[in-house]
Amino acid sequence: MISDYIKKKQILLVDDEPELLDMVASILREDGYENIRTAGTVEEALREAGESAPELAILDVMLPDGDGFGLMEKLREKGDYPVLFLTARGEDEDKFRGFGLGADDYIVKPFLPKELLFRVAAILRRSYKEEDPLVKLSGCKIDLERAEVIKEGERIPLTAKEYELLSALYRNAGRIVTIDALCEAAWGDNPYGYENSLMAHIRRIREKIETNPSKPVSLVTVKGLGYKLIIA
Repeated sequence: MISDYIKKKQILLVDDEPELLDMVASILREDGYENIRTAGTVEEALREAGESAPELAILDVMLPDGDGFGLMEKLREKGDYPVLFLTARGEDEDKFRGFGLGADDYIVKPFLPKELLFRVAAILRRSYKEEDPLVKLSGCKIDLERAEVIKEGERIPLTAKEYELLSALYRNAGRIVTIDALCEAAWGDNPYGYENSLMAHIRRIREKIETNPSKPVSLVTVKGLGYKLIIA
């Protein structure tokens, strides 16, 4: 299973055939990829790349105002991210040229949707960590590798218990984490009797991560059930 972090990567999809562009975008979205930009020309692709900062580019070779090889070189001038060629040009010399320029993969049309999804997932897994050390919230970021909150340019350290609680909430971001589950995450296999301590820790976490701790928008209470972490 691919993590939500990987499926949130920005993908730039470039092809001059609108029907194929829509089909590939639909295949990716149906598999859970959330951030897809499309373009039909080199000019559009460069404009989209400037606006969205892609983390994977899927390029056709034949484009009306240039070719995918030249586009790849221009994209790489602005950012070093993986490139997959998806094209009807299946000649060996084209494949060699693509790989020679540093492409990460090359798929010839027609293709199977599952093959595309496997190739995309493999590239993203190779290129990016499965866990993003920076968790983006409404008013701050959490650096899980350093156990720190980054807020208004300041780094605020987390205690061990705060780190355990935030890690458990992040692993279930957007979903309710029960009070018992949070107590177990912070205090181990015998979590009973720690509800008051949990509330105190939640209050201190909110003081670190919320813009207005009395009106939390990132770490919210679900009355009678537990808490939920809302990722920006």
